Amino acid sequence: MALNTLELASHGPVIPVIVIDRIEDALPMAEALLAGGVKVLEVTLRTAAALPAIELIAKHLPEALVGVGTVLNAQDAQRASAAGARFAVSPGYTSEVGQACRALDLPLLPGVATSAEIMAALADGYTFLKLFPAEAVGGVNLLKAWVSPFAQVSFCPTGGITPVSAPNYLALPNVRCVGGSWLTPADALRDKAWSRITELARQSHGLRA
Repeated sequence: MALNTLELASHGPVIPVIVIDRIEDALPMAEALLAGGVKVLEVTLRTAAALPAIELIAKHLPEALVGVGTVLNAQDAQRASAAGARFAVSPGYTSEVGQACRALDLPLLPGVATSAEIMAALADGYTFLKLFPAEAVGGVNLLKAWVSPFAQVSFCPTGGITPVSAPNYLALPNVRCVGGSWLTPADALRDKAWSRITELARQSHGLRA
């Protein structure tokens, strides 16, 4: 049975947004995050290694909830589902993506940046949304403004969020979790600094007030 995307927020305050360049890094990176108590992993479709990495993690680490990010169209969703992704994340929202994910029984966390996009996602039945790029489009102040008109909507802000700013987002009533790339920094992946990633994952649990 497919998970409800809101369940993703129940596993911790931060979903790592992962850009992976080397397939061989997939399993040790995922193991490092799991060791730090982070089990929801968003692997973005920004590199050629992304889909093979998702497939490896899904096959060898079933305790991880591995999903796919940067889903732009139905083909992305289909390829990710075939690789074993448990959920999908899109930077924006179109009905094409929403309908494709429903047809695949692939839970979708749709990205929005405007009230019109929220209304489009709501019309298609999506109420847990990703604000992206959060810092660039108004961040905390924008989310505060949306509490009243979109009372039924909750958010996972992503984009430009840091360990310093994350608690400000997590304190908002309509924010369930945040997405962040700082749990898997490019230099840590390059240097195979898995213990550093574990420590960053562990620290992320203390960000919610």
